[in-house]
Amino acid sequence: MEDVLKNLNPRQKEAVTIADGPILILAGPGSGKTRVLTHRLAYLIKSGISSTNILAVTFTNKAADEMKLRVKKLLTAHKLVNMPFIGTFHAFCLSILRKEIDSLSYKRNFVIYDEDDQLNLIKKIIQELEINKDQFPAKKISSTISALKSDGLDSTTYEKMAREYFEKTISKIYSVYQRELKNKNALDFDDLIGLTVKLFEEFPEILKKYQEKFKYILVDEYQDTDPIQYRLIKLLSSKYKNLCVVGDDAQSIYSFRNADFRNILNFEKDYPKAKIVTLDQNYRSTQNILDAASKVISKNIYQKAKNLWTENQAGPLISVVETLNEKAEAEFIVKKIKEFLKMGHKLNDVAVFYRTNAQSRALEEAFIRYHIPYKLVGAIRFYQRKEIKDLVGYLKFIDTNDLMSLERIINAPPRGIGQITFQKITKYGLEKMAEEKKEVESFYKLIQRVKKMAQKESLSNVLKFILKETNYKNYLKKNYGDNILQSGIPEDELRWQNIEELINVAADYDDIKPPDGLSEFLEKTALLTDADEINESKELVHLMTLHSAKGLEFPIIFIIGCEEGILPHSRSLINPLDIEEERRLFYVGITRSKSHLHLILARLRSNWGLKEANPPSRFLTEIPEDLIKFEEFSSDDDENVIDF
Repeated sequence: MEDVLKNLNPRQKEAVTIADGPILILAGPGSGKTRVLTHRLAYLIKSGISSTNILAVTFTNKAADEMKLRVKKLLTAHKLVNMPFIGTFHAFCLSILRKEIDSLSYKRNFVIYDEDDQLNLIKKIIQELEINKDQFPAKKISSTISALKSDGLDSTTYEKMAREYFEKTISKIYSVYQRELKNKNALDFDDLIGLTVKLFEEFPEILKKYQEKFKYILVDEYQDTDPIQYRLIKLLSSKYKNLCVVGDDAQSIYSFRNADFRNILNFEKDYPKAKIVTLDQNYRSTQNILDAASKVISKNIYQKAKNLWTENQAGPLISVVETLNEKAEAEFIVKKIKEFLKMGHKLNDVAVFYRTNAQSRALEEAFIRYHIPYKLVGAIRFYQRKEIKDLVGYLKFIDTNDLMSLERIINAPPRGIGQITFQKITKYGLEKMAEEKKEVESFYKLIQRVKKMAQKESLSNVLKFILKETNYKNYLKKNYGDNILQSGIPEDELRWQNIEELINVAADYDDIKPPDGLSEFLEKTALLTDADEINESKELVHLMTLHSAKGLEFPIIFIIGCEEGILPHSRSLINPLDIEEERRLFYVGITRSKSHLHLILARLRSNWGLKEANPPSRFLTEIPEDLIKFEEFSSDDDENVIDF
């Protein structure tokens, strides 16, 4: 057992070895949280607890995959072969629903709708109900329904609560939306958790089965749980109470996604016998960065106190830089990146964080002008790109006969099949309409050939067949070949490169016996999130919002827009609780840095065509002056440095 505990500090050992009962592990940034979780899993299994009785849930596939890799390595070293279930909340719930959803009158081969599918369905419902689409835009309705589901409010419950005109209209759309999903044997992302909770609450025998199966539960990033996730964990752990949650209230930054940081603050109230272990030794950052972070977060009232420390060196002072405007802000970053490259650093050592996506514009222009390769994290996700959605749409339709996918692919490329014909297809079926219309017959025969092929051929070959038979490359050239992008590459070539990458991904499933590889591929891609698409291997600078930065680390970090009204955001200035979340967001940003941290503000910033002057962010004034090196990036018409 000693080798499982090897190289753990005393607090980490304590967190790993408390096997039974509720335990809260307060893990400060860079404190080896993943290490503790993986060693705890190995410790439980080596103690004689069956791996099949252990559940570990995370928020991202990336976190789950990293944990699986580390646990597998530990177990293999100790000649233990069986892995516990490690996956995201959504992956865990999906695995349950595939076995149990028929109890809720769904078929087990349900399809999962993505954001576009949801929006298209909501738009149709708004049109059918003759609701003003300007007053009730589909995107707003979609996010409202998502928020209601994460609060645990199904359409029936919300209908009873609705009082005002807006609420009643939302309720009407919500009810039809949920009914339509069920008619199509479809679930949206939020349903994966919501319907699992519904199963557990309405069918005690199903809940009991999974309580017996998962007697030991670990939850990562507990501060990010929303009400429905909280209910799920409470239900599962209520019998044995062997619940280990890991998180940091100071890194709770997702209230806009309905995350409730009170879940972690109130853990001892929910579980009075809970043991608390605080991991406060940091292995990532310099002491100067940690001292600055601790001073800033200490201004928050609602928190669990932690004292971050490290055996690392004090490191360089934190650089606070004032520039004239956002253009100068970007040019300063370019200048510093070139200096760091000369010192031997690489481009992927560098990240630039900002509060809102709009702030990336000036950065992108400067990076293009000075030929600095970059990646915009959280831009259009790979699986949200049109050409990728088209091809995945073909796969979804041949796998599940999903009508939303059929509508997407029936004219991709265009086949001259109009809306009236499509409505007839949904009413009478594709085979019947193929007898009446030549265009439909051609499409129907293609689908039948693809379906037949998918039963015996590898997934990558199925995709190549679809591309060849639809002449998709020619379709891209015809529609996008004349559009030359900023990179100098024609848009059709860039889209084709995306398709080639999709085939590379599909090839990873070629070893799985057909057609199971197809189903696994669709499930995996349906569960992907922004955080799973950060490529750390390529040599480029990462640009991202502070929210996207959570869980990452870089040697060199620039945080731009450190001004009142930007960071903290103008929407937060009235409510003290919102200011506390903005401070937590700033805290997350600065604790991503290993050694070099630059906090940048502009004296003037463009807003709606006007130049605005905002005072420096209050968060800058909360950092002790002895930890700061003030700089000014000047130009000919620069004025005096603002006095902090």
